[in-house]
Order: sequence, then structure tokens, then C-alpha cells
Amino acid sequence: MTNKVTMGFEPASITVAIAEILPLRPVDDTARKSRKFQQIAASVREIGIVQPPIVARRPELKGRYLLLDGHLRIDVLKDMGVTEVTCLVSLDDEALTFNRKVNPLTPVQEHRMILKVIGRGISEKRIARALNVNVETIRTKRDLLNGICPKVAALLKDKHCPINSFQALKKVKPLRQYEIAETMIGIDNYSVAYAKTLVSASSQDQLVKPGKPKAHRRISAEQMEQAARELANLQNEANRIEETFAADHLNLVLAASYVRSLLRNSEVDHYLKNFQNGLRQQFQQICEATVLVSEAAE
Repeated sequence: MTNKVTMGFEPASITVAIAEILPLRPVDDTARKSRKFQQIAASVREIGIVQPPIVARRPELKGRYLLLDGHLRIDVLKDMGVTEVTCLVSLDDEALTFNRKVNPLTPVQEHRMILKVIGRGISEKRIARALNVNVETIRTKRDLLNGICPKVAALLKDKHCPINSFQALKKVKPLRQYEIAETMIGIDNYSVAYAKTLVSASSQDQLVKPGKPKAHRRISAEQMEQAARELANLQNEANRIEETFAADHLNLVLAASYVRSLLRNSEVDHYLKNFQNGLRQQFQQICEATVLVSEAAE
């Protein structure tokens, strides 16, 4: 019995008039003021669309398309006066599939991407403008692996290990870096606090710049084991939340849609504003939380 691979998209991209694209959710002022939106806007204006929006055909729409992924990008293009955009056409019209499978770049992948772009003659200032960050942030990412053992870089290349955790690793020698990296991978914890804890527990001969040890900062083996157990428990809780994210997100979107419809009713909104303003503010927070969760998956 052979397993057949099913195509997820049409073989070729298509150019679609933006007026013919129907978004599944509105982009409101809260989303437009977010840092995520500003980064996308800066990137689109500086270098254009890198990741094409994803649309789906629906026969009953008579030549129009459902927008599954790329709401913020399309909104930016509208503001720029662009009338057409190249899109990928999905053979599945279920939007949560794309939001659930978002796989952001790891710090090591970002580092290599920046080096590749710089190698093509693009200045650090232009990269910073495209990503809506300051130049120092780009330089920090550019120098991410300076002082990091190549074997450690290979171990962490596909891990979402924070930049400051790499900065902590640079304080110890290559062999100790490798030991710490294996420990972090073993319990699936790459937090800055955990990395600093492991570095602090290193002996003087393992440090790049040995100094006089401080008694109050010494960590016993028992304390290390306790910290590892507590961090492992936190990681298990995070994994549990991740497993239920899709269902929780859907429930939140449905609840927020109903709450938003209440707030749009002038009589209901007037009553809440005058007699239940605290409840009204909580309703608004629910709507804002939905936007933040959705844009994080954008």
C-alpha cells in the first residue's frame, strides 16, 4: 500500500485584484497600532511582499477569493494604493490550518539569513528599516554566533533559543557550552534565566574570563536539581497549553465575535457605558486579546 502525497496548493501562483479578495476578519485600529503591523508595513514598503498571501477559491463567490492568511499584508497594500497582489491558492479553505502551522525563524536561522542578505550588498540600515528595528538589533543578530562553538550552533540551529541565552553561553568555554546546550535540549528549556543559571554553576576553569568567585552566587548540586525540576514542570505546563491552543483560540474568536456584536449595538453599549462600565472594559479587553492572538499567528 503506497501513501500518496496530496497537493496543498495549486501548482502556480496567481495575480489577484485586491478588491476581489474577501478577508475572513477585519483589521481594526488596535491591530494597525501594534508592533507586528508596523514591522510588516515597513517590510512591505522597503522590499515588497516576501511571503505571498494565501487565498482559496469558492465557486459561489463568482471569481472572488477567500483570504486565509495575510490579512495584515493585504491591509498594508491597500494603504499603499496597490491594486493587485500575487497569491498562493490553497486547495483547503480552512484558515486555522495555516495559523496553527506557523513556524517562525529561530535565532540561528535569522542570523544566517541576515548574513546572506548582507553578503548580497544590502546594508544593515536598510535591513533595519525593512524589519522596523534599530540597527543595533540587526548587528546583534549578525554577531549572534561570534564566540559560540560550531557544534553548539549546530545543536541549537532549529531551537527557539533566545538571543540573550546565546550571550550567556559566550561566557563559558566551548566544552561547557556544549554541556549546557545538551542540558537545555534535554529538558526542552532555552530560557535566559535557565542559561544564566547553568553558566553561574560553571567552575572557574570553564569560564572564558575567570574571576574571583562570589560566595553568595554559588549554586549547590541540590539547588541545580531543584531548579531543573521546577523548570521541567513549567515546560510541561507550556506544552499542555500549546496542545490546546487551536481549540482555545477558536473558542476565543467565537466568544469575541459575539461580544463585539454586543458592543456594536448602540443601546447595549450605551447601557454598559452608563451602568456597567467595568464590564464594558472587560468586553473590550476580550476583543483586543483576540486581535493580539490572531496577529501573532499572522
